[in-house]
Amino acid sequence: MLDSKEKLGNEFYQNLGKLFYAVAMADHSVHMKELEKLNEVVRDHWLDVDDVEDEFGTDAAFQIATVFDWLLEYEKDEEEIYEEFEEFYTDHKVLFSPKIKSLAMSTSRAIASSFSGNNKAELVLLGRLELLFND
Repeated sequence: MLDSKEKLGNEFYQNLGKLFYAVAMADHSVHMKELEKLNEVVRDHWLDVDDVEDEFGTDAAFQIATVFDWLLEYEKDEEEIYEEFEEFYTDHKVLFSPKIKSLAMSTSRAIASSFSGNNKAELVLLGRLELLFND
């Protein structure tokens, strides 16, 4: 069974998955390039953040992509999902060090620009995220 630190660690990554989904879905569709970029960034950057594992002993950072895929499959509303991330962030600000915020921002930007540059909806969401993190 997961202890509370691991449970929170898993929730942390699941909520990042929600954030990145909301960014990718800002224009109401997720493109293959956005999905590829997400998987690449998780592999290259998020796996090294900590040593939290899920209940299967897999690096919890993979929860990011798992949640993203699930939300995509069920075509969840990106605004609602972003608000869930916002709520988690507000309740657990201590988990979001400057390094984590910076990585979350750069991941969001990378996803947003991976398919035909940034569009207005994505830029608005990136702006909201930046305000949230600087609050």
